[in-house]
Amino acid sequence: MQRLQAFKYELMPDGGQQRQMRRFAGACRFVFNKALALQKENYAAGGKFVGYVPMAKHLTAWRNGSETPWLKEAPTHPLQHALKDMERAYQNFFAKRAAFPRFKKKGQGDSFRYPDPKQIKLDQANSRIFLPKLGWLRYRNSRDVLGAVRNATVSLSGGKWFVSIQTAREVDAPVPQATDAIGIDMGIARFATFSDGTHLAPLNSFRKHEARLRRYQRAMCRKIKFSNNWKKAKARIQRIHARIGNARRDYLHKATTTISQNHAMVCIEDLQVRNMSKSAAGNTEQPGKNVLAKSGLNKAILDQGWFEFRRQLAYKLTWNGGYLIAVPPHNTSRTCPCCGHVSVENRMKQAQFKCVACGYENHADVVGAINPPRGLPTGRILERGQRLFACGGMVQSGHPAKQEPAEATAQLIA
Repeated sequence: MQRLQAFKYELMPDGGQQRQMRRFAGACRFVFNKALALQKENYAAGGKFVGYVPMAKHLTAWRNGSETPWLKEAPTHPLQHALKDMERAYQNFFAKRAAFPRFKKKGQGDSFRYPDPKQIKLDQANSRIFLPKLGWLRYRNSRDVLGAVRNATVSLSGGKWFVSIQTAREVDAPVPQATDAIGIDMGIARFATFSDGTHLAPLNSFRKHEARLRRYQRAMCRKIKFSNNWKKAKARIQRIHARIGNARRDYLHKATTTISQNHAMVCIEDLQVRNMSKSAAGNTEQPGKNVLAKSGLNKAILDQGWFEFRRQLAYKLTWNGGYLIAVPPHNTSRTCPCCGHVSVENRMKQAQFKCVACGYENHADVVGAINPPRGLPTGRILERGQRLFACGGMVQSGHPAKQEPAEATAQLIA
């Protein structure tokens, strides 16, 4: 089987190469924004969506035109790929997977991609990579690149330049080394509670840096915009955000790697993080309730990185030959593991569970995931996941599964 994998390294460019990369990123941003503006004008005039091929003809005119001759200084393929990014953004919008495309801003997600592997030369022995119109760039060689190079993406984050090299290679069909199955209940007080009774404490990376970030943001607001002091304050804030993101990703990678290597099947709640973290402010006619409390809850949810945790589990379990099963989360923490009584009153508080029928008490996350007492075989999440897996439905990674009828799914959830 073929495995696609990306290897990311920090670049060590000289001053001239840094200026060139900023120009290339700006050119790609300009092409994306100009194409998006053209799409909006075309739609306002009653026209249909303009695909990549006709839009590429506009790119040729922009490069050869007298208004934007500086586009010729940027490599052609990254500019063409910017148009493909814009087309993909529209496709995601039409499929209701994302919001409507927005114009890109300088300093937010500056990047460009070289999609042609023939133009990329990788010299791992000397820790350098050749990119068109940039020449040889040195990088911090922290690990070997495995497989054949397919593309390279250069990005700016926290004032540092990085290159992400995507490769493809053939690997043997994975065979799981472990045979255990586990259920995971996601939470805020406890990041992940497992069906064997253990749990992972949350990192809360943003909360640890929140006071410092707030102080530096207030200091930046007192600076004259675009002055040298303002730029220094902005760079300081960017470094804090980069540190927050790096700490969160490191924590999630370590957790998901351990789980995927020690378990052949992982059952996790199918949480809709986007819906759970929506604002409760409402509008003028129907103002929201408990807006401040909901805002704090949204911040805590996003600080955990639930979606990234599930994404990493999916591909790591696939690489190890395991399965990730998404379980409907309905009433997983409201069902009593002793008597099976389901009620909203069983969980009146965020962390406390107390059955109104038999009086059983425990942590709410533990109730959803641990092995229940009185001889019941598995936790609620793990039990649902095993039944869904037996029917061949809702497998998110690993080996393909059969699609079960909607009636069968409804019976399993009930």
